[in-house]
Amino acid sequence: MTIKVFGHKSPDTDSTGSPIIWAWYLSEVRGTPATPALLGEPNTEAAFVIEKWGFEKPEIISGLAAGEKVVIVDTNNPAELPENINDADIVQIIDHHKLTGGLETKAPIDITIKPLACTATIMHNLMGPNADKMPDRIKGAMLSCILSDTLEFRSPTTTDQDRELAETLAKELGIDLSAYASEMFEAKSDVSAFSDAELIRMDSKEYEVGGTKFRVSVLETTAPQMVLDRKDSLMASMSDVASEDGVDEVLLFVVDILNEEATLLVPNDLIKGVAEKSFGASVPGDTVVLPGIMSRKKQIIPNLAV
Repeated sequence: MTIKVFGHKSPDTDSTGSPIIWAWYLSEVRGTPATPALLGEPNTEAAFVIEKWGFEKPEIISGLAAGEKVVIVDTNNPAELPENINDADIVQIIDHHKLTGGLETKAPIDITIKPLACTATIMHNLMGPNADKMPDRIKGAMLSCILSDTLEFRSPTTTDQDRELAETLAKELGIDLSAYASEMFEAKSDVSAFSDAELIRMDSKEYEVGGTKFRVSVLETTAPQMVLDRKDSLMASMSDVASEDGVDEVLLFVVDILNEEATLLVPNDLIKGVAEKSFGASVPGDTVVLPGIMSRKKQIIPNLAV
C-alpha cells in the first residue's frame, strides 16, 4: 500500500515541500512506496517553489480511507488535519510544533518532534548519510522550506542547524541564498488575486485560549501596505470567517519581513484586550504595530491571553 505524506491545512512552503521530500526519501531510499499530498491549495510562495524546482503539484485531498497508511509532517494538531484522521493508519509523525494531543495510532509509531525552525531540517537529520543521495530538486525544496520558515534567518525560531544546512544546500546548488529568498518572498507578497476570506485563511491555525477559540492568521510579506490597504474589508470579513469556521474570533497579524515587526488588526474590544494582555501593547486605533514579532509559534501563540 502506498503511503500518503501530508502536512497541515492551508499548506505553506514547509507543509508543501516536506511531504515531497519525505515521499522521495521513503520511495527512493527506503524502498517504501509513498506519495506527497496537500490538504488545500498551496500558498503563492509554495506554488512558486513547486514550479521553480520542476515538481508536479501534489494531489489535494480532503479525506482518507479507513486504514489508509499516512505520514503526518509539520503538524500534530487534529484541527489542522482531515476530520477522519484517526480512522487512518498513522505510521509516522515528523514535526517542529508543540505537542497538541488528540491523534490516535493503531500501534506504536515513529514520532520525531524537535525544536528546529523547519520540518525539512529534521528530515535531513533523520536521513543521516542518505541525505547525500538527494537530487538537486529535493535539495531545492529543502532549502526553500528552511528559508520560508526562518524568514531567511530573521525568525527567532531559527537555529544554527537550520542556518548551516541552508547555507550548505545553497552552496551545493550554486544559488545566491539571499537573492533566492527575495524571489520567494516576492512571490508570497503578491496577494492581489485573493479574496479577503482567502487571505485570512491562507496561513492560519486554530487555537483555544482561556475558553475562546481563535483562528490565528499570519501574512508574511515584504509589501505589508498591499495588505493593510485592504484593512477595512479584511476586518469586515473576519467575523464571517470566524462564524463559518466555528471559532470565536480571528486574529490577523501582517508580518513585515524586512522591518521585522507585525501589525495586528483590531476590529473590536476583545481583540484590543488580547493585544494589551498578550503583548503589553497600547492600542489607540484599529491596528497596532508589534516590534520584533515574527513567529506565530514562538512569539504569538505562547503569549496569547484573553
